[in-house]
Amino acid sequence: MARFVPFIVDAGDNQKIGVQITRMKKTDAAQTEKEPHWQTSWMSEYIQSNSFEKYALKTADGELVALAAYEILENDVMVHITYIESQPQSNPTIVGQARKYHGIGRVLIAYGIKLSIDHACGGTVTFEAKVPELAEHYVQNYGASPLPSFGGAPRYELSGEAAMKVFVMYLK
Repeated sequence: MARFVPFIVDAGDNQKIGVQITRMKKTDAAQTEKEPHWQTSWMSEYIQSNSFEKYALKTADGELVALAAYEILENDVMVHITYIESQPQSNPTIVGQARKYHGIGRVLIAYGIKLSIDHACGGTVTFEAKVPELAEHYVQNYGASPLPSFGGAPRYELSGEAAMKVFVMYLK
């Protein structure tokens, strides 16, 4: 039987690094307020809301690489990826530094697809693009489809064959 085996890529030597995705703990959220500060405090009331399932992405030695918040929308038959954020050392939106790891967003989108499958939502996920470069990346590299957005950030859906292409990268 196939199982989900997440990984990221070391930017220095392009080697795959196995990672674990576990429920976020308060100590994980608290790290976002320590040096080097993350772009967002995961201790905020909004993120701490019980309406999100929050997960931490860590290396085998416990290094916190990223955090992700998902909203399971079973009535809409999808999982909404509310927010994904990489550690400052790997965050591509922080200018002026080389990234430590690559593939963080892809593995956390794949995990959203897994949650969607696990909750009988057929692998469909939705998410917003924070910047225009990400929007283009989602369409060209993942096959995401634009959704109507009502004044906010551009929204996208990943479903069907496009979602499965992302998901199967992590199956063994």
